[in-house]
Amino acid sequence: DRKGAQADGEGHRRQDERNLLHLRRHGERQLGRAGWGMHTRQLAAVNGLFEVVACCDILPERNQKAIDKYNCRTYSSIEELVKDEEVEIVDIATRNCDHYKHALLALEHGKDVLLEKPMTINFDQAFDLFRRANKPGLPKLYVRQQRRFEGMFTAVMDVVKSGKLGKIYEINIEQNGYQHRDDWQTLSEFGGGQLLNWGPHIIDHSLQLLQNPVKTIISETKQIIAGGDCEDHLNITLKDDYGRTVNMCISGATALKKGRHFEVYGDRGAAVTNGNELTIKYIDQSVEVPPTISDPGTPGAAFGKTGTYANAIDETLKWVEEKVTPSTDDELVIFWEYLYKSYREGQPFPIKEGEVLDIMKTITTVKEQNKK
Repeated sequence: DRKGAQADGEGHRRQDERNLLHLRRHGERQLGRAGWGMHTRQLAAVNGLFEVVACCDILPERNQKAIDKYNCRTYSSIEELVKDEEVEIVDIATRNCDHYKHALLALEHGKDVLLEKPMTINFDQAFDLFRRANKPGLPKLYVRQQRRFEGMFTAVMDVVKSGKLGKIYEINIEQNGYQHRDDWQTLSEFGGGQLLNWGPHIIDHSLQLLQNPVKTIISETKQIIAGGDCEDHLNITLKDDYGRTVNMCISGATALKKGRHFEVYGDRGAAVTNGNELTIKYIDQSVEVPPTISDPGTPGAAFGKTGTYANAIDETLKWVEEKVTPSTDDELVIFWEYLYKSYREGQPFPIKEGEVLDIMKTITTVKEQNKK
């Protein structure tokens, strides 16, 4: 009926960023914000590895934009697109709420899939997609967790693995900003909220830095200044069985201390970021620190080395201080290069299935803990 058709049309217009890009041999970009704003720019840097053979968008003007740029075929529905025999990989960067159904349709038609983060909006959907992929005779499924390759994160990860800081007991990660955000990513019906926006990246970093299976998850989400009905500020704490804790804060309501920050604390030193610089301070690895034996007697009358708490060991420690400026290579370009090597050359893809499922399990747990 006419009212139903009008409602359907309005629904389509509200989802004007539903965009699918189809990649042949790899692919290039997408038609919406993520596609033109990120994929296009990054893939231009690896020109020659990817060929766009078809694009899909519900908006005719965006399809025309793709024709003008790539001289490719265009479709107004994914159902048409997945029937295109020349399409090898379908690159999906639609709204979060549509990732599962669009990826499922592509997999069911035998297409390999590259799926934007968040992979899905919950663990069950993610598990179901992986169940249908990456096994003999089934299509391949890749998830775009490209910030795994950020220069600062890899520098922090190297320090943690080096052993310089001794036994790591606490790591803090922040991703802060201040935005009165009002787009679809503030609405739960579309899979909005910072947990599904920045969450997949910061949770991935946290799980990698934890280095052990998660024993405990503690979380709190808040809506502060963004529109809609989703959280724009959240805190998550992950703990393992070995005394290591990772605290993360993701905020769209923080007026100071904006950007990404890492702090790593161990019993022999620490590492802290300041902008694009990582400062590392640790006890020289050649120095053996003897056990600290407490004295129950009455301390001296003054503070300091003669007084109430200082240990003579502290006077003999040799401290090393280093400053590291991480690589500024575009992690998004690095991701596409890994994708090409995996897809065309059969090399292992560094973003593993189990790692993505752990991200989605954490997101689902936080959602459950903060149900309103």
